[in-house]
Amino acid sequence: MGDFCKPLIFTILLFIFRDVTASVLPYVPLDNITIDCGSSGSKTALDHRIWEGDINSKYSPTQTQNNASIFTYKSVQPPTTVYGVPYQTARLSRSEFTYSLPVTPGQKFIRLHFYPSLYRDFDTSKAFFSVKAAHFTLLTNFSPFLNSHALNREAIVKEFCLNTEEDKSDHLKITFTPSSNSQSFAFINGIEILSMPNNLYYSETKEQDYGENFVGQNTLYPIKVDTAMEISYRINVGGSFISPADDTGMFRSWDEEGDYLTIPGYSVLPVEYKHNLSFTNIPAYTAPANVYRTARSTGNIKDKALLHSYNLTWEFPVDSRFYYLVRLHFCEIVPEMKISGDRVFYIYIANETADSNADVIMWSGGNSVPVYRDYVVAMFGQGDGKKVNLSVALQVNPDEWRTSYLDAILNGIEIFKLNDSSGNLAGPNPDLPIPQYSSVAPPRETQRKEKNCPGPATIIGIFCGIGSGVVVLVIGIGFLIFSQRRKVVGRRVNGTIWKGDTSSSTTKSTKTCGSSPRSDQESAEEKSNLRGIIGEMKGYEEDIPLIYYSEDRKNLAMSTNE
Repeated sequence: MGDFCKPLIFTILLFIFRDVTASVLPYVPLDNITIDCGSSGSKTALDHRIWEGDINSKYSPTQTQNNASIFTYKSVQPPTTVYGVPYQTARLSRSEFTYSLPVTPGQKFIRLHFYPSLYRDFDTSKAFFSVKAAHFTLLTNFSPFLNSHALNREAIVKEFCLNTEEDKSDHLKITFTPSSNSQSFAFINGIEILSMPNNLYYSETKEQDYGENFVGQNTLYPIKVDTAMEISYRINVGGSFISPADDTGMFRSWDEEGDYLTIPGYSVLPVEYKHNLSFTNIPAYTAPANVYRTARSTGNIKDKALLHSYNLTWEFPVDSRFYYLVRLHFCEIVPEMKISGDRVFYIYIANETADSNADVIMWSGGNSVPVYRDYVVAMFGQGDGKKVNLSVALQVNPDEWRTSYLDAILNGIEIFKLNDSSGNLAGPNPDLPIPQYSSVAPPRETQRKEKNCPGPATIIGIFCGIGSGVVVLVIGIGFLIFSQRRKVVGRRVNGTIWKGDTSSSTTKSTKTCGSSPRSDQESAEEKSNLRGIIGEMKGYEEDIPLIYYSEDRKNLAMSTNE
């Protein structure tokens, strides 16, 4: 009996230990699928997550036509700024293919990883395709090449949320369909499917009137479970980048705010909070603790007129003609803020008043207690512009009697695009700047003409040999030199000018908001062709100091040398 009980007790203790260990994490997803497309076997990523290959596995895709037309290749140029897995290999096809992935019913994260490099006979600048998951359209005529260069990143991740319970199926189908262009194809490097906590981003339905504050409208906007969302931005305000491994178990990444903060002005960063946080108002998995330990506030501005006119603002380019869910994370980490009314301020979203009585202590119940507020805003821009700016702004309370401290604070921002009435989430591809050229004399020819000009040694020799007639001769030669140099300098000053997009912007975030009449395929091909042009011209830069290079041209050159 004793020998029988020992292994049984050991097994029970093992399960108990496993459950206790798992409970340390704020959240452990029931479904945690990571697919390294185009590879076989298992590979371990830098964050110790294990990715399974899709060759001869339960994750292998199927194709409506001949399966032989599905290709798996290694990238010709391995990535340098992102870890290899899952960007070393890709699944590519010129015809439609589908992944059918076993999942449990419920709300899921879907992350699609793209590394638009060269894959033997496949030039990813020509890859345009659509992606559907369940009955939602996630991407249409999507170009990873254009998107990665617009963001100046080697690899990009498109992240979505949807509810698989609506399809009443134990498999989630993700379909990749190349565009109609004969040269187009579809490809994918990696796929993640993770369960998320119920109603993490969806509206609770416990009350009769439920939903999020609809900005500019005196009503609520519910995020129902039949809604699909695309994660547009996830920002750690006042803090550093938070990697997926440092998230709360859902492997989300949180970016820094620098690219979106318009005018820091007098804003300040409170000292990073080192004390324990109390998650009594929201679950601990809502956001990493480090999001709530850092913040940005409007600061202590002594000039009252300046203080009241200053808006602490972030701006985010988003696709127009969609509704967006904006989640703002708050936590009072300044010791002086103890009771409701200590810091009351205004919140503006998309230039509309979202809240005129923002009081973090009133929402959370105390200092060091994280909380968040959700808002829905409609972003229907004027004209045919692809992008519009979604702004988030804080302002001190204009009624000083309503607040003990004239200040405002924010810890984190999340922005989600909501699907339209047809189930579509797809937006347009970004544009690339159109370089313009001016007709000028070749720089090398200018340098040769400079070398043909008489030098000082020649003039001195003539002066010594000619004697009394030297004055007249020197004057004549000097006149010729002066005339010749005027011509040369004139050509150099008006020398080759690479002129990029001349549109200006007041913020960093609006750089990608322009539009172009060219097709996306033409933009991608021009971008690919510019690689060779820039490579040739870079050799001349040090030799031609008078040539002006616009900032757009510098950015373009940098992006092609990733």
